[in-house]
Amino acid sequence: MPWWSWILIWIALVAVSLLFYVLLGIRLFRQFMATLKDLGAAGERLGHFSPTSLPDQPAQPSTPQGAAVFASPVQMRHDYHTSKSARREDRRLRRVQRRTDRGQRQSLGDLDFT
Repeated sequence: MPWWSWILIWIALVAVSLLFYVLLGIRLFRQFMATLKDLGAAGERLGHFSPTSLPDQPAQPSTPQGAAVFASPVQMRHDYHTSKSARREDRRLRRVQRRTDRGQRQSLGDLDFT
């Protein structure tokens, strides 16, 4: 085999590998652009929601963020227990409504006798 045939073989191998990398890059670029398009579409869909239209937003705390450092422990304990009992009552009401919708019996502990 003459010496120049090895040069041709290596040139062909390098050309094929470069072609493979170019095609791989084009495929990766197209997938990236499709992902960006889907991300933009999702952003457009979520951009139409306003903060008031979101379901069941948690209540805002009575004290601003970070105010617990300077508040009295008695006030923070009161806020904690108040919010805890409000969350517990919300769960109880949702449980009663869910059981009513399903036609199930109610627990005596869930019923409000007041």
